[in-house]
Amino acid sequence: MSQFVSAVISAANALRQLPLEYPQVFAWYTLILRFVFPALAIAMLAKVIRSLINASPKPEVWAVLSLPNGAGEPLSHWENLLGRGESNDVVLNYPVVSRQHAALIRGEEGWTVYDLGSKSGTTVNGTPVSPEGAAVKLGDVLGLGGVETVLLPAPSRQEPEKPEEKPVSPWGSLGILTLFQILTAFHFLLRGEEHILLVPVCFLCLTGLMWIYCTGMGALGRTGFEMETIAFFLSTLSLAVTASSAPGSVPKQLAAIVLGIVLFLILGVFLRDLERVKKIRWLMAAGAVGLLGLSLVVGQVKYGAANWISILGMSFQPSELAKICYIFAGAATLERLFRKRNLGLFILLTGVCMGCLALMSDFGTAAIFFITFLVIAYLRSGDFATLALVCGGAVFGAFTLVSLKPYVLRRFASWGHVWEQASAGGYQQTRTMSAAASGGLIGVGPGEGWLHRVAAADTDLVFGMLCEEWGLVIAVLAVLCIVALAVFAVRCCRAGRSSFYAIAACAATSLLVFQTILNVMGSVDILPLTGVTFPFVSNGGSSMLSAWGLLAFLKAADTRRDASFAIRKQNFHGPQWLSGARTKKEAGYEKN
Repeated sequence: MSQFVSAVISAANALRQLPLEYPQVFAWYTLILRFVFPALAIAMLAKVIRSLINASPKPEVWAVLSLPNGAGEPLSHWENLLGRGESNDVVLNYPVVSRQHAALIRGEEGWTVYDLGSKSGTTVNGTPVSPEGAAVKLGDVLGLGGVETVLLPAPSRQEPEKPEEKPVSPWGSLGILTLFQILTAFHFLLRGEEHILLVPVCFLCLTGLMWIYCTGMGALGRTGFEMETIAFFLSTLSLAVTASSAPGSVPKQLAAIVLGIVLFLILGVFLRDLERVKKIRWLMAAGAVGLLGLSLVVGQVKYGAANWISILGMSFQPSELAKICYIFAGAATLERLFRKRNLGLFILLTGVCMGCLALMSDFGTAAIFFITFLVIAYLRSGDFATLALVCGGAVFGAFTLVSLKPYVLRRFASWGHVWEQASAGGYQQTRTMSAAASGGLIGVGPGEGWLHRVAAADTDLVFGMLCEEWGLVIAVLAVLCIVALAVFAVRCCRAGRSSFYAIAACAATSLLVFQTILNVMGSVDILPLTGVTFPFVSNGGSSMLSAWGLLAFLKAADTRRDASFAIRKQNFHGPQWLSGARTKKEAGYEKN
């Protein structure tokens, strides 16, 4: 054993001297990698991003509602609106049926119907439905104002005429990403600087973790790893920028990635049971307020905001975890959307969170919370008048805050003319733009830049580090990865199983997109520099945990067959897909 350790130390010492004895070898290796890395990134992400953007999840049929005219209306969601209005999932064009008459909800124990305040009432087998709802079994007669329908099981699954579009195979992209990670690890090894073995070992550990996750999920019959592939690619860049700016912190960042994946899995499995989700929503709301309140009470000021807490020498931002709790509490299932004061309580929760962030002077996170609130509130109510009133109140609150704390404006005084204050308020942005310009399309090489010497280069200014060391091509690809996640979330929500999944996914992707916009545009002076991180890329454990946790909401909304681990694996007795049928009649839902 001692001989093996001695051999490893000797090899490390030899590698440490290699760049000094043969500088031309290292220079040529770096030059080649500068062209290889963008090519690998494009080859790896081309299919992944195209698959997410072009994905068209097919509706799933969980039951059939037989109508009085003999037609069969497929129920393609877990939550279905029944009524006379054209926007309902099942349209019953009868005068006695209200515009939004009832909601038919699928749960773990079966189907439940809720009357939505209709004038003519709702019955199950002739028994009026109470305000708490009534259970509906297959074969039961559901009456809406005297119009009788029958709940029937979904027809047996048949092979569609047109094969269902499957997610792209992950193994090719994972192989390219593995080569990308190995070349990066070898590059940092050849640089021969501090922590010569620590940094490469962390890259190889990430490679092993990536393969363990994907092969394990594949063995369980899961498909569709595009989102995880993107997250692993961005996490690789995070390790690289951390290795450039703070090599000793690379193990901490790797640990944050591991914890993030664990949170991703736990949250995804927890989201399987919507009844359990509904019970814990109040606890998550209290968690969001508690985390922000903890920062307000014992938080330490860092970069102008009191949002850091140190425990046993470890610093973290509770506001990052509060994002997950806030979205969890804000999303709602369909039957809760029709209860009074439901949106009012969410507005109250938002006001408390925004107030805490304002008192902490964390205006970047406050802006992110407010945009997320607008998305959730619109999806929950569609009430533009209420949202306009809330926006007016937010503007009034902002002016009040500025009048009480005039120094807040001074933090944004250099916005738009940082070159006039290049040595003062615009110091960070001017250095970021200079470094980004020096990187060109292919960059100067990992760890070969100088921007990492500027404060917050690997967090708030990380886009500049990507442009300088990795080049504009990879920096733009990193942004496109976030955009692809957003496009995919919107497409999935159209065929979403539950309004909770749809609202949570849209809110999470809106948060990721807006946070990316603030980080990228703030670092180049298009927007004020607000001090927010680039999801998955910036150095920081709290930010990494938050990004992986938010990804779980997007994964839960994936309706492609066996793609979402938040949904139990479908078998032969699962729902019927409409992928091969052009009409409901072809799918077998029309009765003669």
